[in-house]
Amino acid sequence: MSLSSVMSTAVAGMRTEQTRLSMAAGNIARSGTAPETGTAPETDAEIDLANELLTVRQAEIGYKANALVLEAGADLWDVLMTIKRD
Repeated sequence: MSLSSVMSTAVAGMRTEQTRLSMAAGNIARSGTAPETGTAPETDAEIDLANELLTVRQAEIGYKANALVLEAGADLWDVLMTIKRD
């Protein structure tokens, strides 16, 4: 696996966690509100706030892990460029 593919995978992971966070935040925001007209009915029972908050925390941890991989890849890239110049 090349360094660029590792970094691309880390970026994709960060995007995935961002999507998870956005979905959980939307669910949290919609909890306790009446469903909009013309949409599928949702009740408070369908949105488990504890589960959504757990998803937020998991997304945070996943995002940070992928960010660390990206940062390590960038550091390795800098080392490789230094070696190449010398």
